[in-house]
Amino acid sequence: MYTALYRKWRPLTFDDVVSQPHITTTLSRQIAEHKTAHAYLFTGSRGTGKTTCARIFAKAINCLNPAEGKPCLECEICKAADSGTLSDIIEIDAASNTGVDDIRELRDSTIYTPELCKYKVYIIDEVHMLSNQAFNALLKIMEEPPEHVKFILATTEVHKVPATIISRCQRFDFRRIRPEDIMARLMYIAGEEGFVLDEDAASLIARIADGAMRDALSLLDQCVAYSSHIDLSVVSDAAGIAGRDYLFDILEAVVDNDISKAISKTDELYSKSKDMTRLCDELLFQMRNLMLIKTVPDKTDLLACLESEVQRLKAIADKMSLDDILSRLDILQECSEAMQKCVSKRTEFEMTLVKLCTPRASAPVKASVSGDVSALVERINQLEREVARLKKYGVAVSSHKEDKPKREEMQETNTPLAKAEEAPMADNERKVCTQWEAIIERLTEVNPGCAGALRGSKAYTQGNYLLILVKNKFFLGLFKKPENAASLKEVAKEITGVSYSIRAKCDESLDETPARDPIAELIEKAKNADIPVDIN
Repeated sequence: MYTALYRKWRPLTFDDVVSQPHITTTLSRQIAEHKTAHAYLFTGSRGTGKTTCARIFAKAINCLNPAEGKPCLECEICKAADSGTLSDIIEIDAASNTGVDDIRELRDSTIYTPELCKYKVYIIDEVHMLSNQAFNALLKIMEEPPEHVKFILATTEVHKVPATIISRCQRFDFRRIRPEDIMARLMYIAGEEGFVLDEDAASLIARIADGAMRDALSLLDQCVAYSSHIDLSVVSDAAGIAGRDYLFDILEAVVDNDISKAISKTDELYSKSKDMTRLCDELLFQMRNLMLIKTVPDKTDLLACLESEVQRLKAIADKMSLDDILSRLDILQECSEAMQKCVSKRTEFEMTLVKLCTPRASAPVKASVSGDVSALVERINQLEREVARLKKYGVAVSSHKEDKPKREEMQETNTPLAKAEEAPMADNERKVCTQWEAIIERLTEVNPGCAGALRGSKAYTQGNYLLILVKNKFFLGLFKKPENAASLKEVAKEITGVSYSIRAKCDESLDETPARDPIAELIEKAKNADIPVDIN
């Protein structure tokens, strides 16, 4: 019976484990020095060797003739463990045994001593799948386990494991396997199996595997079914990356903002039963390639594509800015996440295509710290182009920077009675308001507080504007209240017979006589008076 390559070539000892020396060295040393813990937590992405190392560890601590903490592979314990018939090594799939009853059964079985081995080892794979009740039941036995029991928990999502469990384990983080290590392992296996594997084909498999040795061996298995001589074309056919013109057609439609073409191509693929989730992931992967081309153009070995596709990708990347690529990556990432729970995956993907093909200037800027900067930049560029176009046709355009001093210099009284437009301030057109003192005197009777704030001020008329210059900024704040502005306007109309629009500004250069402060005068008199003061 044929055995899959990833099962046939699964490492049997720590020396065979690829790219995890920081873990295998520590574990073998602990075993050699008899300083093993009662519980371990192995974390990392799929295919990096978590379960494999758990099995090797369980075998090594029970081996009859260990050498430097590594199993001998010759004794009856090692052979039974490799064949899967050793009852003292128990593997549990937490994805299938998530309930509290399953863990209670495990807990009850720990009281029995091992049949053949020194230790009974429980390997719980995908432990993050356990329910809260199951975790609580597991915690009870992990707090004070029998001396003959060891636990090895493996997970790809450590953030879902309760902190109470993690704190009772020695944690080991498995790294993604380096492409060069995967490539070397594939070339070795190909030589042992008797088929030809080209180096560039092995390199492409390693890049597609994305750090997972099991995925690389599974893909190699598929390639062997195509041909005994594995080259780039065989890998592209087996991996499903041959004939991917549809991906580049969609990318070109996106960069040209051609919604019709993108939707039509999607409809064509949908009619051929193309999975929309897979299509989104493929598009996301190609957008990543564009990002790499834009940022590290010399590192073409990082691209997971055929050599014939590189030039087409570069041509597309030349039409896009890095900000555009990053923005579209965000949109595709959001689509990939939304597809996990949406009803119509086709509709979700088509909505995403519309977003991708719509100019980013129309996109709202996000309110987060990591907001959509590219949308803002594009919006600014669009406004600058519009300003240039207006100036070309003789339309006067003033910038915010030019208007700002005027707005600070001349403030409106902020009432419904005042007009919104700026008052002209040319000196040769201004006339001194000869009735200003009379206005202040009458205002003293109507609104004493406002009149006091106008002491030492000057006023001018210009058309239907009454322009007031004051030294104290307090006046400007006071006249933002509608009732104060209204009273001044009514008094001015009563005295002059004209309904003025009132404008005001602060001029600190005015030689203003300080307004009389009764409290300050009283204090001053107290200082100068020869009056005995009782300080007791």
